[in-house]
Amino acid sequence: MLQFEHPWFFLLLLVQPLVWWLSPPYKEQRDSLQIPYLQRLAGLTRQMPSKAAVILRRPKVLFFLLPMWWALIVIALARPVWLADPIEKIESTRDLMLLVDLSGSMETADFKNPRGQRISRLDAVKGVLEEFIERRKSDRLGLIVFGNEPFLQAPFTKDHEVVRTLLNQTRTKMAGVQTAIGDAIGLALKHFESSKCEHRVAVLLTDGNDTGSKVPPRKAAEIASQRGITVHTVAVGDPKAAGEEKMDIEALQAISRTTKGSFFKADDRVQLDTIYRKLDEIEPEKIKALSYRPKYPLFQWPAGAVLVTFLAYHLLMRIISRFHRVSDRPESAMTHL
Repeated sequence: MLQFEHPWFFLLLLVQPLVWWLSPPYKEQRDSLQIPYLQRLAGLTRQMPSKAAVILRRPKVLFFLLPMWWALIVIALARPVWLADPIEKIESTRDLMLLVDLSGSMETADFKNPRGQRISRLDAVKGVLEEFIERRKSDRLGLIVFGNEPFLQAPFTKDHEVVRTLLNQTRTKMAGVQTAIGDAIGLALKHFESSKCEHRVAVLLTDGNDTGSKVPPRKAAEIASQRGITVHTVAVGDPKAAGEEKMDIEALQAISRTTKGSFFKADDRVQLDTIYRKLDEIEPEKIKALSYRPKYPLFQWPAGAVLVTFLAYHLLMRIISRFHRVSDRPESAMTHL
């Protein structure tokens, strides 16, 4: 649709008729001397009188051109723009960081795939996470893997295919055999600092307890809570395990409780898949639509029309006047003879 950004300029359209109405034609009075014997006087003095003054009359076309030029100038000053169809841009209001445990115990094959074959805990996590990532279409996702130390595999991105590819390339023990849960949360907090989203969420998945973090998990959870970051914890594996492979369920529950998140425990792949579906319900997609309409300026068209018609008119008048001068020459020559 057509729109004018400065419509109040149209008040200038009233200027031209007001000027014509309020400004009378220019008149001038001069003394004159009438001589009945002008021709005899001219003969005696040998001076031929010149033609009387010529009153220039305005071409009739100007009665149309002048209002048109003024109207086009006012239209250009009003800044006409063409508004195109609205364009909607969908933006996510959440950043979601996945924290995946790659400690040695994650290679334990106590899960089953959909065909009934035994697979490792990490392979089960990969399969379920791929479906989970697929459903987070508008979220920015990040991936952190941890063992002895945490490592950032993928910063926050909307390219979910990259996150899936990097997740599939992970292997157990590639980050060490221990479980640094607190440090993994701390690394996530560091990358959340640059996030401008309203909702910031981390999903921590582990099958053990913290065995070597520089930052205690509960302290890291307190800092996350202060910064408004929610941490959901998922315990995978055998709760009856002992030693370093023993799951510290109380610590995981404390992390989720401190950050107003949820705690889940998965003993098999079916239960693990159910957990991520529950996470979808707890953390539904939150998006905001930004709508804007492109504007294309049109002021150059009326301004260009004024310039072109103005130049064309004066060029035409110059050609006509030159033609009249040429046509008058023979007659003036005959008079001289």
